[in-house]
Amino acid sequence: MSVIARQVKNKKAPDGTNTNRQGTVYDVNIRYKSEGAFKSYGKRGFLTKSEALAHEAEMITKFKNPNYVATTSADSKQTVLEYMEGWIEQHGKANLRPSTFDSYKGYIRNHIGPHVGHVQLRMLTPAMLDDMFQKMFDKGLSQSSVRYCQRIMSVALEAARKYKMIDGNPARDILTKFGKGGKTPDPYTVKQMQILMGHVAGTEWEIIIVLGGMYGLRLSEILGLRWKNVDFDQGTFGVVEQLPHRPPAGTTILNEMAPVKSEERILPITDATRPYFEKQLQLVAHQKELMELGGSAYYDNDLVVPKANGAPRRRESVSSDFGQMLRRLELPHIRFHDLRHTAATNMHQLTGDFFTVGKILGHSLKGVGMHLGISTNLEAVTERYVDVRVDRKKIVLDAYHNDLHPKPMIKKKKNRELER
Repeated sequence: MSVIARQVKNKKAPDGTNTNRQGTVYDVNIRYKSEGAFKSYGKRGFLTKSEALAHEAEMITKFKNPNYVATTSADSKQTVLEYMEGWIEQHGKANLRPSTFDSYKGYIRNHIGPHVGHVQLRMLTPAMLDDMFQKMFDKGLSQSSVRYCQRIMSVALEAARKYKMIDGNPARDILTKFGKGGKTPDPYTVKQMQILMGHVAGTEWEIIIVLGGMYGLRLSEILGLRWKNVDFDQGTFGVVEQLPHRPPAGTTILNEMAPVKSEERILPITDATRPYFEKQLQLVAHQKELMELGGSAYYDNDLVVPKANGAPRRRESVSSDFGQMLRRLELPHIRFHDLRHTAATNMHQLTGDFFTVGKILGHSLKGVGMHLGISTNLEAVTERYVDVRVDRKKIVLDAYHNDLHPKPMIKKKKNRELER
């Protein structure tokens, strides 16, 4: 038999900490033949006999596979935190967007490390992860936050499994069940958008709400939109770049922009939104003139939505200020990103053209279909939608924008003199 019981004076608990009590652990020792020669494999310290037997059976199977690569001694002693920190640096910088990279590092530092970081990678079990998730819930973290942590662990540990650093992926064998968490706020209706736009008319928020709630631009796309990409003659503007991720505090000049998250797109300036663009152009020019007359520096980044001195706005500040504004106005709470959902929902409800809506938002067909909760069967899309041109986008945008800005009804006066 390859599994041997052994008494120890200080048996470890499942989380890797010492119990200061005597107990029984189990060692696995396997002698196998490879390339005509006998070799030995051993792994010590299993807490239960069933774990040791399961490992023995799995390793015997693997040794029969000539492609199996044995784990090195150094890898076997590596802790979860050591592995996660190495994985995020090697995998993250090459495969993740800067915002996602920072988010992953924050979760590893603030949640994964303090709970299971000290555990040896090869000793990590689903039970340890279930315990970690429960402690995160006990601290008041939301379902989405805990689920996000599980996703990070699952992706990272799957890489470790593929590289033969661990035998399986414990993050996929957990028992914790994740619900849907907090309900995403409902997008604003056309009536609610009209109320919001009435409140912000003539303020610095006006063009921001137009771009977010009428076109569905992401906040970083709004803050990174430049006048050189706005063509009044053609009646279009290009969403081809966005604000860089987390520019340093106090940044006044942007040396380069970041690429947009989804595909680049050209959108029409509708009759309803042209006055907003023209008013914003005059406002920025007037701000620049006054700043220079007053002897203050003006940082010309060519931005459509800059600070008064031309410097870029911070995404986090605008998002926070948006929430505070809604509270002051006593409007239903939504996140700024929900303006994007508002634009998508209202355009679709008015036209039924989810494919063109997806192109306006820069979504994939699958992405916009999942968001709107409708089928994304390509057979339902006619051939004329295969190449969505600006004129088709204008039809969909006009339907929404004109519903927001209905033309005033002109009452006909009766000509009493003609009636006489």
